[in-house]
Amino acid sequence: MQVTNTILMIRPVNFRMNEQTAVNNYFQEELNIKNDEVNGKAQKEFDDFVAKLRDHGVNVIVVDDKKETDTPDSIFPNNWISFHDSGTVCVYPMFAENRRKERREDIFDTLEEHGFRVDTIVDYTGAEEEGIFLEGTGSILKDRVNQKAYCALSERAHEELFIEFCEDFDCFPVLFTANQTVDGKRLPIYHTNVMMAMAETFAVICSSTIDDKKERKNVLEHLKKDGREIITISEEQMYQFAGNMLQVIGANDQRFMVMSSAAFKSLNQTQIDAIEKHCQIIHSPLDTIETCGGGSARCMMAEVFLPKN
Repeated sequence: MQVTNTILMIRPVNFRMNEQTAVNNYFQEELNIKNDEVNGKAQKEFDDFVAKLRDHGVNVIVVDDKKETDTPDSIFPNNWISFHDSGTVCVYPMFAENRRKERREDIFDTLEEHGFRVDTIVDYTGAEEEGIFLEGTGSILKDRVNQKAYCALSERAHEELFIEFCEDFDCFPVLFTANQTVDGKRLPIYHTNVMMAMAETFAVICSSTIDDKKERKNVLEHLKKDGREIITISEEQMYQFAGNMLQVIGANDQRFMVMSSAAFKSLNQTQIDAIEKHCQIIHSPLDTIETCGGGSARCMMAEVFLPKN
């Protein structure tokens, strides 16, 4: 299946702007308030978001971050771990050193306590010693039905490791570079899931970020060939995290497209109607998390596809 009804989320205890990720995450900005206040606001946004998802029947497993590890980006677990229907857990190499402390084996125990089965762990973290990174489903957008994987190359998504992932998980690689304008220069977007979202029957994409016309055509042709409706967003909408969405399953097998309120407000009525042809929309305010963390709703949700015991 392309989508799941179970997601893992990490409740922050030390959320703030991470100076180690700001070097190539151009979505991050500093708020002129104390870190404790930033964390408090982020916790409120997190709790309200979780409550809204649960109200719609999404199974949310919440794990508290640990204060002693001092991990400001722990709220974005999808970058270090992914869970697959084969019973495989994949652990990824992270660009920022302080993000590597987010990796926790006790998460596996928590999932097993919720009735999920972990059979195999695929660990790519040794690549960090060579300065090679691939940040989970931030870097990789997997089409699980058609066995394809999309990846925008950047400092956080290296081609050779992505190809290795595709070989290990039997996926056809769709590679490209997506850029954004920073101080008049076109620089790589740090994560694929900021400019693109993959749902069952449609895809949301900021195709104008793919400057190379051949690469852009290739990506769009793959999506069309697999029967997905393409919903295009602008770069201005991408900066409001309109590309950072995730489709989930709620009560009665109903599908929802989940996004932040900023992302939703940036969409025009034609785009909203196009999404709502396929599924309902859930949105929640994530302003503090987006501003300081440079990530949004999709980044906060690690999908759980593991089989049940």
